[in-house]
Amino acid sequence: MTTHFRSKIRPLLEQRAPVEPGGATGTLTPAELEAITAHRLQRIRARLTALDYAGIVLTDPINIRYATGSRNMQVWSMRNPMRYCFVAAEGPVVLFEFMRCAHLSSNLPLINEVRPAQPWLYMAVGGRQPEFAHKWAAELADLVRTHGCGNVRLAVDRCNHEGISALRQLGMDVRNGEEAMECAKAVKCDEEVKAMRCAVTACDEAMHAMQSMLEPGITEQRLWSCLHAENIARGGEWIETRLLSSGPRTNPWYQECSDRVIEAGDLVSFDTDLIGAHGMCVDISRTWLCGDVKPSEEQKELYRTAYEQILHNTSVLKAGLSFHEAAEKALPLAPDFLPNRYTLLYHGAGMSDEYPALFYPEDWTVAGYDGVLEANMVICVESYIGRVGGKEGVKLEEQVLITEKGAEPLSAFPYEERLGAK
Repeated sequence: MTTHFRSKIRPLLEQRAPVEPGGATGTLTPAELEAITAHRLQRIRARLTALDYAGIVLTDPINIRYATGSRNMQVWSMRNPMRYCFVAAEGPVVLFEFMRCAHLSSNLPLINEVRPAQPWLYMAVGGRQPEFAHKWAAELADLVRTHGCGNVRLAVDRCNHEGISALRQLGMDVRNGEEAMECAKAVKCDEEVKAMRCAVTACDEAMHAMQSMLEPGITEQRLWSCLHAENIARGGEWIETRLLSSGPRTNPWYQECSDRVIEAGDLVSFDTDLIGAHGMCVDISRTWLCGDVKPSEEQKELYRTAYEQILHNTSVLKAGLSFHEAAEKALPLAPDFLPNRYTLLYHGAGMSDEYPALFYPEDWTVAGYDGVLEANMVICVESYIGRVGGKEGVKLEEQVLITEKGAEPLSAFPYEERLGAK
């Protein structure tokens, strides 16, 4: 890494939010929480209008929470769509809530009406799916006709084919709602950024607690459980993966944590992948060396390479840069690291991993698409370094806020000097 890259990234590193002692995660006022939901609803409606949709039906619990501020059994609801929401481009927000749960959202100011949901998944209705899917669709179609001013173009984020078929039989022009929601979520308001800082600070503290537990003899699963516990204790919600591995299990990447006993001298790599305070995603990766031992030259080479990739690829980011330009400006990997490269270079983050996804130049023709980075996007910078057939690998990741001047790292968690960070 050249001196130029270090001098460019150092002022940005100094802007990172500090870790507060004592487990504090920071709080948002009721007015700030209301401002977040108002901003999000405005973003959704702007996208619906731009795409000429009368409204959108949301079944993904993260999208429901984004649009309304309402949450209820989110992880369970991801598999069991027992609640959903209708947002009119010009008209009401109607939440269809799980049975006997209307009270959970009765005080949310941007929800105009709460109705009982009409579930039609097989577990709930068995062979009567077509009948109940029709009832579900009829209520939504009525909302579209009432508030759509003749427009029957209806977006839906996720839905089994029975529901889509029922909507179309009732005259709805059903469209995929992913574009509207992903583009809406991409740019954060200042209050959302504050909420994310709270979540990142809590995650930093959880990682410090986790690191204090790392000693020879602990299992991967036991170490990983500390991150879960500390995240929840600080107002976090869940963790989406089990990506922690040690020693020879760090190469190749994507091996989930096991009952393997971590030994002195092992590298331990992990990806937080957590939904933290205020429902905000914190997607950070670190690699540690277990025990009071000296790292090998190979371990230091792997770590330095990943660290330099993170710093360089962070330093090129700024508002106005196209996705393709960001990929082209990224640090090229040496041929022996390229085959095991991470899935992508960058991706968005908000209430989960989000749009956009920026791929390596080597993958651009197959998977790449263009766009432009905007101020107040939150982007995760990814690196995995490991040789094919190599003994170990290093996973690092930084979550940054895009500004007009560059990219501000949100985490204050340090890198490992004994492995080569400077």
